[in-house]
Amino acid sequence: MDNENKKCGFVAIIGRPNVGKSTLLNAMLGEKISIVSKKPQTTRTSVTGILTKDDTQYIFIDTPGIHKPRTRLGDYMVKNAYTSVSGADAVLFVVEAECKPNQTELQIIEKLKNSGLPVYLIINKTDIKSKEKLGQTILDYSPLMDFTDVIPISALKNEGTDIILDEVKRHFSEPRFFFPEDMVTDQPERMIASEVIREKILRLTDDEIPHGVAVTIEDFKEKKDLISIRAEIFCEKASHKGIIIGKNGETIKRIGTYAREDLESFFGCRVFIDLWVKVKKNWRDSVSAAKNFGYSED
Repeated sequence: MDNENKKCGFVAIIGRPNVGKSTLLNAMLGEKISIVSKKPQTTRTSVTGILTKDDTQYIFIDTPGIHKPRTRLGDYMVKNAYTSVSGADAVLFVVEAECKPNQTELQIIEKLKNSGLPVYLIINKTDIKSKEKLGQTILDYSPLMDFTDVIPISALKNEGTDIILDEVKRHFSEPRFFFPEDMVTDQPERMIASEVIREKILRLTDDEIPHGVAVTIEDFKEKKDLISIRAEIFCEKASHKGIIIGKNGETIKRIGTYAREDLESFFGCRVFIDLWVKVKKNWRDSVSAAKNFGYSED
């Protein structure tokens, strides 16, 4: 394809926790590259998803959910989200149908007003809300900002995402592709593996535990048809370690099994996972510990 026909742009996805930002990213890519769970604050750092469609390359940045930070990790997540928006060509501000704007969303809107960027209001989860409630959501948000457009979607059912793609590419001006056409993310393989493991912990453990969990990949070996991974799971309390391991090791086995299934699908080969659980007290309030786990502002 001639360079003169190509165009590329960056699109930031922002919103409070649990509105479906990561689900939206995965739906648009047709590939799961951002972890998803029902628990808030699942995404801790920006995730880049790449979609090349005909003569257009979309580079999506899935950001951590904006919330009121209570730890240094929380501070990092919020700063990371706003920093990602600053370099975008367009912004998808994702809200949930029927939910009125809360203080966090009002704060996000004020930041977006000052960005000078085209901002699309994306109303998600329309598949479970009535048209009347959808209309009320539009009425609640529309006076708050001059949005470039309002697009109702269902990220879970992949409805409305084609409209998003058609809209945002109007703001792309870079006359080349930044990434190879078959590339879907710039995340290192180790990061993908650690995030998939963390997702399974989110799904299989109690509400208190996931926010204090970090996963590091200590060893990642690739052979012709097998990837061997040794991962360490860090939690903040000894009692949490026992819960993650589970009675007779059942929980840790399920975490490993579910992670292996996802990673085999992603990498296209057999995967072996060896999991270990360690305690690192109050690591979320330690700058050095958070940095060691990959949550660094550098």
